[in-house]
Amino acid sequence: MLPPSAKLYLARALYDWCIDHGLTPYVSAKVEGASVPRGYDQDGVIVLNLGPEATNRFAFESDGISFQARFGGKVFDVWLPAENVLAIYARETGHGIALPDEMFTAPEPDGEPTPPEGPEEKPSGKRGGGFLRVVK
Repeated sequence: MLPPSAKLYLARALYDWCIDHGLTPYVSAKVEGASVPRGYDQDGVIVLNLGPEATNRFAFESDGISFQARFGGKVFDVWLPAENVLAIYARETGHGIALPDEMFTAPEPDGEPTPPEGPEEKPSGKRGGGFLRVVK
């Protein structure tokens, strides 16, 4: 499991990969709680073109994705909270990554990530301690 803050890092990496390879990045996101134009969603999910030709003032922010885009000839300010992002992929190939909520754990109240459940594994080997060693 990953912390919720990892979602936008993964999305940004795929976005950059698409742009670097001349592909068009698309995002799939939940509309509830997002600022998106109504009527462009299907079953509460919207798919948006994030390409530089389709957006203005595009930014990955600390808690979501923001940009301006035209819908029906009118400029609209779009805001996608990080938790709404479901997937990001290249339109031309379909290559990308799904980012379902199940991949991410909620942080503890003190901000620390939730530890994984199950028995704690101890290192096996003759030397107690870590798994890494310094190689010179």
